[in-house]
Amino acid sequence: MQNSSLKIGLFGIGLDTYWSQFDGLKERLEGYLKIVENNISALHDSVLNLGLVDNAEYAFQAGNRFRTEGVDIIFLYVSTYALSSTVLPVVQRAKVPVIILNLAPEESMDYQTFNSMLDRAKMTGEWLSYCSSCAVPEIANVFTRTGIKFHQITGMIKNDEEAWTEIREWIEAARVANIMANNRLGCMGHYYSGMLDIYSDLTQQYAHFGGHIELIEVDELASLRKQVSLAEIQDRVEHIKATFDVQHDCSEQELARAAKTSLALDMLVKKYKLGSMAYYYKGTGNFDNEDTISSIIIGNSLLTANNIPVAGEYEVKNAQAMKILDSFNAGGSFTEYYAMDFKEDVVLMGHDGPGHLAISEGKTKIRPLGIYHGKVGNGLSVEMSVKNGPVTLLSVVEQRNGKLMLLVAEAESVAGPILEIGNTNSRYKFSIGARKFVNNWNSFGPAHHCAVGIGHISSKIVKLGSLLGMEVNIVC
Repeated sequence: MQNSSLKIGLFGIGLDTYWSQFDGLKERLEGYLKIVENNISALHDSVLNLGLVDNAEYAFQAGNRFRTEGVDIIFLYVSTYALSSTVLPVVQRAKVPVIILNLAPEESMDYQTFNSMLDRAKMTGEWLSYCSSCAVPEIANVFTRTGIKFHQITGMIKNDEEAWTEIREWIEAARVANIMANNRLGCMGHYYSGMLDIYSDLTQQYAHFGGHIELIEVDELASLRKQVSLAEIQDRVEHIKATFDVQHDCSEQELARAAKTSLALDMLVKKYKLGSMAYYYKGTGNFDNEDTISSIIIGNSLLTANNIPVAGEYEVKNAQAMKILDSFNAGGSFTEYYAMDFKEDVVLMGHDGPGHLAISEGKTKIRPLGIYHGKVGNGLSVEMSVKNGPVTLLSVVEQRNGKLMLLVAEAESVAGPILEIGNTNSRYKFSIGARKFVNNWNSFGPAHHCAVGIGHISSKIVKLGSLLGMEVNIVC
């Protein structure tokens, strides 16, 4: 799992007038809040719990503290009825997404025991400890009227897998948003000439995801290759042999060339602190550059497997999509339509260039290619299929208005014959069928590349889009 600097804010709410009226109520609600804190802390280790906010004065203090301590998301636990005036200042000052937790302490009240109580005041105190849902409409009304976007989860503190799955997914989405906000994306080389769909507005990438984009010259990578020692190259060759299924027709010379570039890539990543990269370069007319760019696939595959996804053809949008999937621990491999199999009702998808080794069905093969189709040069390439089982496709789509959108589809990676051409390629079966998937996916106008990861995670991506203020469309 990738590290992030995500900090979660947590507070409960109550009404200070109650504490003197109902003995033990405050302590009981604080106990419930502690359970919530412990459960959230088990999912993420950086949680700032400011306790019960029960009056307007403390609400201002809590909001200021959340802001100064830099929380990224707030969970608001509604433990009982509370005035909206004690809630609004907290969220207004923090200025981060808020999730309302409408969580009851138990599945239901024990009505018989409750109604047998002789003291009406104690009965009211007991009821108030179950009264979490009472304040939620008031809070929702005030948030809506003051322009605060919110999300809510209704359920129970204990023994409620549905509610806690939702909470876990919000935390995962917030962690990914945090990773993207701090990611450093390297753009090395230039666009593939004439491939108009991949051209991107880099400023819109900043606007939607944050992070930093570093523009890098291929010449620098070529220069770094000259600093690599023969001993280092040999060690990297052995690592490549242990990591990949190297086919018998791969020459030692080509393995050494790939190893040399792989080591230079590691130096480049370290220098610029890169978390992802998009690249393409023709490499003609300059031997060092051509030698570098034609031997880059193995090193980029190793980086991709090490949480630094690399997208070919300078596809910046897809580097972002790959980083999102990788940050969800789903992988994130570069892909596009390869062919349609109407007999089996599957879509074959893959791409030349780097693949994500961690999501490969079996060991990833290395094959020599005498020509890189549509590109200059020759060298070693990788061949793999994505693990059989559930997968999610993700595309970052640049729309006509310049805004970015997330396009998602869930499918199954299924066994069957693939094209053994030294590329990544897999067979995907969609619940709506191959024809309808292709038509529906294309109707949103994505670039022809997308990212693929393992597992069905569309619900997490929807939450990420909500946190980032991005439209999300699910095809299937």
